[in-house]
Amino acid sequence: MDNKERRTGTISRGIRCPIIREGDDLAKIVADSVLEAAECEGFELRDRDVIAVTESVVARSQGNYASIDAIAEDVRTKLGGETIGVIFPILSRNRFAICLRGIAKGAKKIVLMLSYPSDEVGNELVSLDKVDEAGVNPYSDVLSLEKYRELFGVIKHPFTGVDYVEYYGDLIRGCGAEVEIIFANQPKAILDYADHILTCDIHTRARTKRILKAAGAKVVLGLDDILTAPVNGSGCNEKYGLLGSNKSTEDKIKLFPRDCKQLVLDIQKSIADKTGKHVEVMVYGDGAFKDPQGKIWELADPVVSPAFTDGLIGTPNELKLKYLADNDFKDLSGEALKEAISESIRKKDGNLKGNMASQGTTPRQLTDLIGSLCDLTSGSGDKGTPVVLVQGYFDNYTS
Repeated sequence: MDNKERRTGTISRGIRCPIIREGDDLAKIVADSVLEAAECEGFELRDRDVIAVTESVVARSQGNYASIDAIAEDVRTKLGGETIGVIFPILSRNRFAICLRGIAKGAKKIVLMLSYPSDEVGNELVSLDKVDEAGVNPYSDVLSLEKYRELFGVIKHPFTGVDYVEYYGDLIRGCGAEVEIIFANQPKAILDYADHILTCDIHTRARTKRILKAAGAKVVLGLDDILTAPVNGSGCNEKYGLLGSNKSTEDKIKLFPRDCKQLVLDIQKSIADKTGKHVEVMVYGDGAFKDPQGKIWELADPVVSPAFTDGLIGTPNELKLKYLADNDFKDLSGEALKEAISESIRKKDGNLKGNMASQGTTPRQLTDLIGSLCDLTSGSGDKGTPVVLVQGYFDNYTS
């Protein structure tokens, strides 16, 4: 056997970096941090390695922040400042509660319509079993707050211990607005209460807007329509507005990063200039995976990756090794089996869609798969590795 044959496949490494501040030269910091880690840990960069940078440090270096007063002013200007229907928000202190404070400050009354039994990303208000026991049809039944309490009482989120119904109601009142809370899953249900609507869903927002406009709502906007331009010098996001934002302080949000294509190209060029290697680079936020215990879909950002180099466009094109071993080459073993499978991989088509030998592989966007790997690698707490280096992702059995 060739002594130089590699014995490892994909490797994901968290890369430690300095704390990033507004105005820092992020491209230089990222490239230097990766190269210093390689020297310190004794590994080398290869062509087609992937350097991934978490969106939070990109937004921080851009200084892309906004106050709840900026949100309030934009909401007031765009939705009239009277009664606003706020529908389908996710249940999150970090993601939505601070945005809701700004929204409430920009209105006299909020009619808050919560989807049930859970929000869009799987946070439960009430279990499906309890809904079944109550004889409620969540697809058609609209519940008042009184009816919800009568049927289900007070239910606290299993992870946070928060009763989001009470929490959001108190939060709106604390910002000086009246509040009425209802529970429904049909977008049109809100039109019995308000005709100026802010829809706060993430992945279903286009459908929700379409339904409301067709049903005659006077104004229909989404979170992606708020802070699309600076308000009194605030940050903004032209494409995603408030989507992808996080709490920064009690009165300020960090927005999803803007225009980061140039950043990934600059990092790619810096690595090429210093090492001669052609790496791919991406910015990543939430991974696209679901937690089976808490039933929560991680993806609260509008996309996994807002910017990436062109080599990360597309989906994997892979053969299933166990299918080949169990079917095409079931009579082979040892070196003969290895060579037969290797030859199949070398000769595989550029597009394996529909090929039986590719069934069970994952036809998802490369950036969604790699971004999920990076999100799990960097974590969301105190690891201090906002950059992830993924090596060998594009290798296969013949590499």
